Amino acid sequence: MNAPAALPLPKYHQIYLVLREQLAEGRFAAGLPGEVSLAGQFGVARITVRKALAQLVADGLIERARGRGTVPRTAAPGRRGNGAAGAAPGRSRAQLTGLLENIVTMGLATKVKVLECTIVKASAAVAQALHLEPGAPVQKARRVRSTREGPLSLITTHVPAALAAGFGRRELARKPILILLEEGGVRIGGATQVISARLADADAAHHLAVEVGSALLAVTRLIHDERGRPVQWLHGLYRPDRYQYEMQLSRVGSIDAKVWVSKALTAQFH
Repeated sequence: MNAPAALPLPKYHQIYLVLREQLAEGRFAAGLPGEVSLAGQFGVARITVRKALAQLVADGLIERARGRGTVPRTAAPGRRGNGAAGAAPGRSRAQLTGLLENIVTMGLATKVKVLECTIVKASAAVAQALHLEPGAPVQKARRVRSTREGPLSLITTHVPAALAAGFGRRELARKPILILLEEGGVRIGGATQVISARLADADAAHHLAVEVGSALLAVTRLIHDERGRPVQWLHGLYRPDRYQYEMQLSRVGSIDAKVWVSKALTAQFH
């Protein structure tokens, strides 16, 4: 699929944004595809890809060297991405029970297709989020959730292998992962979640039935148990035309120090 011409962003910048998101997710630990491969994926000329890569180089995100190809630059120690794992310690989290209940409800009300369920070595980003050593075994699962109207979301989860020992592809096709974790003895305590936006790459566009470069809702969620131990790291891409996340807020506090706090959380989809 080609990037839609109707979008105001130049094609090279659309490609730059997609690759930047993929780099943040640790997708290119072994190196980025070559210019010819990327040009074919995005349906553009090599010069357009070269311009996008030049912007990533200028941002300090990748290095290009003869004989090595194009590789990600190692993040500075302690640096975290914009995902949920990087949330500031002690930040208030309102209505976590409601959030997790809505996640499970959506899982039970949609159909799921399991694309992948394998044990892999944790990348640096995954290891940091789950408080593991880089290279530690984790279960990586990719699933597409759908309703009768079509695909809704593309979800990628990472769970420490020891916690995922009791379930695999068959179980993930039947039950939400939070229920499977609880059935395995994990006592879910809460979550940190960040909602942002990103452009669909070729893979996401294929599974969500949208054009490459289409805007998607991006959700990063870190689930922890009652002791604060991370038990699941999730990246989700949602079609914004079919998914809505609603927060009901209340104004509280004294007149000179009023703040908004969450009263309820709902997730609506069709």
